[in-house]
Amino acid sequence: MQKDIHPDYHEVVATCACGAQFKTGSTLKEIRVDICSACHPLFTGKQKIMDTEGRVDKFMKKLAAAKKKPAK
Repeated sequence: MQKDIHPDYHEVVATCACGAQFKTGSTLKEIRVDICSACHPLFTGKQKIMDTEGRVDKFMKKLAAAKKKPAK
């Protein structure tokens, strides 16, 4: 095995958008995630729509425009 080709692996704290934090190992210095087991609908049993970039609205506008446009 070659020496000095692998990045440093150390313990870091991963932070979720909901505020939950947990320790994990990584080559990164900081980890931020959008969703974790503390706020994921599969684990909590509650449905939550996360539309951070307006994708749902954009899709609904495209769908409405396609319905109004006559088929060729």
